[in-house]
Amino acid sequence: MAGLLTNVLILLPVFQTICLGFRSPLSVFKRYKDTARSLPSGCLASNRPVISLGLSDFALDIRMPGVTPKQSDTYLCMSVPLPVDDEAYVVDFKPYASMDTVHHMLLFGCSEPSSTENYWDCDEGTCKDKSNILYAWARNAASTRLPKGVGFRVGGETGAKFFVLQVHYGDIGAFRDKHKDCSGVTLHLTHQKQPLIAGMYLMMSVNTVIPPGEKVVNADIACRYKRFPMHLFAYRVHTHRLGKVVSGYRVRNGQWTLIGRQSPQLPQAFYPVGHPVDVSYDDILAARCVFSGEGRTTETHIGGTANDEMCNFYVMYYMEAKHAVSYMTCTQNANPEMFRTIPQEANIPVPVTSDMLKMAHGHHEETKDTDKSSLLQQAKNEGEEILDQDFHIEEAVEWPGLDLKLGQVSGLALDPENNLVVFHRGDHVWDESSFDSNFVYQQRGLGPIEQNTILVLNPSNAKLLRSLGKSLFYLPHGLSIDKNGNYWVTDVALHQVFKLGPDEKEPLLILGVALQPGSDKNHFCQPTDVAVDPITGSIYVSDGYCNSRIVQFSSNGLYLMQWGEGTGTTSGRGRPGQFLIPHSLTLIPDFRQLCVADRENGRIQCFRLETGEFIKEIKHKSFGRELFAVSYVPGGFLFAVNGMPYPGEVEPVQGFVMNFSTGEIIDSFIPLRKNFQMPHDVVASEDKTVFIGDVHARAVWKFGSTEKSESTVEARSQLESNPASTDPLKKQEKQHLVHQNSTGVSFLLITALLIIPVIVLMAILMYIQWRKTTVSGADGEHKLDSSSRRILGRLRGKASSGLNLGNFFASHKGYSRKGFDRLSTEGSDQEKDEDDGSDSEEECSAPPPPPAPSSS
Repeated sequence: MAGLLTNVLILLPVFQTICLGFRSPLSVFKRYKDTARSLPSGCLASNRPVISLGLSDFALDIRMPGVTPKQSDTYLCMSVPLPVDDEAYVVDFKPYASMDTVHHMLLFGCSEPSSTENYWDCDEGTCKDKSNILYAWARNAASTRLPKGVGFRVGGETGAKFFVLQVHYGDIGAFRDKHKDCSGVTLHLTHQKQPLIAGMYLMMSVNTVIPPGEKVVNADIACRYKRFPMHLFAYRVHTHRLGKVVSGYRVRNGQWTLIGRQSPQLPQAFYPVGHPVDVSYDDILAARCVFSGEGRTTETHIGGTANDEMCNFYVMYYMEAKHAVSYMTCTQNANPEMFRTIPQEANIPVPVTSDMLKMAHGHHEETKDTDKSSLLQQAKNEGEEILDQDFHIEEAVEWPGLDLKLGQVSGLALDPENNLVVFHRGDHVWDESSFDSNFVYQQRGLGPIEQNTILVLNPSNAKLLRSLGKSLFYLPHGLSIDKNGNYWVTDVALHQVFKLGPDEKEPLLILGVALQPGSDKNHFCQPTDVAVDPITGSIYVSDGYCNSRIVQFSSNGLYLMQWGEGTGTTSGRGRPGQFLIPHSLTLIPDFRQLCVADRENGRIQCFRLETGEFIKEIKHKSFGRELFAVSYVPGGFLFAVNGMPYPGEVEPVQGFVMNFSTGEIIDSFIPLRKNFQMPHDVVASEDKTVFIGDVHARAVWKFGSTEKSESTVEARSQLESNPASTDPLKKQEKQHLVHQNSTGVSFLLITALLIIPVIVLMAILMYIQWRKTTVSGADGEHKLDSSSRRILGRLRGKASSGLNLGNFFASHKGYSRKGFDRLSTEGSDQEKDEDDGSDSEEECSAPPPPPAPSSS
């Protein structure tokens, strides 16, 4: 109990956030004139720390007064009085710092600073009273902007009267030229009363221990919320070098809603929450930090040095002014059992390229090469380190889906009950006579398909549960299902997109003009697929065979925007944002991304949902020329299927399982009973059950996951090396080839056995002759040994020293280090990683393919 009380007493002055205030611009200048200090030229813009921005607004420049730290890991503090007495609001922050000189900055608000000096060593503390965190910056983070109508309240009767800036100078090497540093932040303040008051909620682990060599260690924090509603709008993560990913959630009625998820190795900005998250009374706020102790030889504790760790998840929120609380903290895990249901994404590292690492880590040259290479390697392989990959996809041979009487299968989806929904073309066929050169459908005389084109099947036994879509479509293509169970389909003959209710015979919404191809806001040209954002209801259409764009509509079908262009080539080397048949869409709601199977470019492109900004490309040589479809499963898995190889190419048609974060292929799979002909769509469930629809085979395959074993891997490698071996019609050819190969191997083996003794005998004779004429053999052996020792020496590294965090950590149970005297919510991240190469997927460089098949 005494230890717990000590922790609480020390935490209180560390983490409390603030409120600010003031009067008029004239009084601002008058008051500040009495307290302004003489600072080196350039530290404050035009030596004017307070700048009027109008009748009610002003800017306050808070900068270090030209300091030169004497040693690495120095913490310096300085204070600036709020230049008004009345209540005011901070509505914007703009940092002025570089990672080359500053490791991180914190801005506190308080009633009285710990010192009246121009600046002081933060060992003396930041504030004499409670200190509330207003702002944090690290690793070249961008500016933090607050939403309109939101501000941190300061001044007045209860708000902070002083700002205290704390700057951590990580690497003393940046000051070899003895220059004076003026890093800091500029605040935008206003007199206008803000209806919503900002605050800071900090979740922090205080007792995590990372065993040496441990591959995955989780630090979990969770607290039940017991106040008035708050709205979360920004988040920030923080660990030291062992941190892989930090994720924060709101848990309500057992449902986990993501607040934010980020790599702590990236610039530690306050990132905007992807979609609005409100927190109500009795909700739970939870966070998880994932660490790896690999490369460490001793236990790693929570602390402030580079060899310690931290686990912090900050949330910026706003509340109604009358209920506003300026800060809140959570340092416990109230319910460890609840983390059994945490979304799998929390265990999947965010990919960090070597360029990002180089940008993010800009201090401490003492960090050894072994640490650098180890961190880079971990960043390259982090997905396969933490993502559960011990499974293999195999065909469910007992599933009767291959016996279904279907037309060309163009689309698959799973409904909210996890039933399989199939979209097929009945007795219609897409062939070379279906369209003219202007993409106008030429077989309208056939009328619409008379069969039900949408079939709902039991995923266990393929039993038909219900069907619909009769007399609605000419050439079905894409299918997706929204969270409410509505079907979204495309028809390439009609050039339209349809929304159908699960029990409705008539469409609820139609986009596009029937039978009229086009490329404006009201027309499509052979649209291929649809995706619907479960959060906003926005509709995304891939358009298509004769357009090369993604079009976004509002939930009620109003045009919003579009992005994308044609590649202008068939080389499979399109630039980001270029398409050659955007063929399939999948939403990644966990990451607010939309991924596109860029078919003829043989790749997956992913874009930011809100802006269409290109995020990344996933491309592998094993994809071959074409990639037809892609499907995402919550938990970080991406499933895809490619096309048949062109003549002379060797990559087989197959399915793929990938780590979404890293893009690495985890597994590939093919059917056992009947070969793929043109697999057209893929859909997967969270239990890794996979369905693939084939437009030419007119079939639907089911695949399931099994644990990997040596026999499974061996059988799989045999299948992959002989993908046609499952075809009964090719058994004789296969046996003939095997016989020829074994004969050739036998001949080579006999020849080698005859030649090797002769070579050995000649080597012995040469060695004897050499010994007669040479006497320096021992010296040569000695030199070789010395060289080996030098190489081994380069592989050794030392743990670098770091910063003490504070007596809080020293007093924590089980943590006995002494001498901690600095107090901060941040620690030292002393790594300075050099780029020794980066991952890139191998590009496909085959000659241009022939024109795309007409039937697809």
